[in-house]
Amino acid sequence: MTDETRLTIDVDGTPVGAIAARPDGATATVVVAHGAGAGMEHPFLSGFTRALNARGLATLRFNFAYIEQGRRMPGRPPAAIAAWRAVMDRVRADAPGPVWAAGKSYGGRMASMAVAEGMPAAGLVFLGYPLHPPGRPDRLRDEHLPGLTLPMRFVQGTNDPFATPNEQLDDLVARIGPNATVDWIAGGGHSFEVKGRKRPPEDVAADLAPRVAEFVRSH
Repeated sequence: MTDETRLTIDVDGTPVGAIAARPDGATATVVVAHGAGAGMEHPFLSGFTRALNARGLATLRFNFAYIEQGRRMPGRPPAAIAAWRAVMDRVRADAPGPVWAAGKSYGGRMASMAVAEGMPAAGLVFLGYPLHPPGRPDRLRDEHLPGLTLPMRFVQGTNDPFATPNEQLDDLVARIGPNATVDWIAGGGHSFEVKGRKRPPEDVAADLAPRVAEFVRSH
């Protein structure tokens, strides 16, 4: 396993934790944010980033400030967007090569909002984009996405309650244009779990890494 380094990054006066790893010869870095209910130590995030490291990509995963402060619920988007900006600034200052922004659910959505407000990134990767609240397909969270022109990959489970019916995400990707693609995981839920198949979250996430690594390398 690639050695991991713990960092502290200042976000408007608030320190947040991060874990970085850079395998020898890495040509790109993928920054990964957690979902709303779990921080950077969650096995899903560690399994995903370590599997990317095994495929030659550098990674950095980080906490939003509310996790550092012991709160369970995220605050308003500006705080998360500020965290994304600070983290990406730090990574771009330290790491050679392109820097991608990725996130599980909430973390990916906040990355895309930061990019929509001008944050530079080589591309975006969404691990279960929360297109709408479960059971509320009428409340889409997509207004900022069609204007983005950087490469985007949506990795999404077909049984994800945050993106059903699936046609809504397919329609969004079509509206964004050829720079966006969706990679459907058959039977996957919001954390890519498949009903009737019990697997550790780190293994589930590691299985997504080859798909993401291929997409990053293709750009």
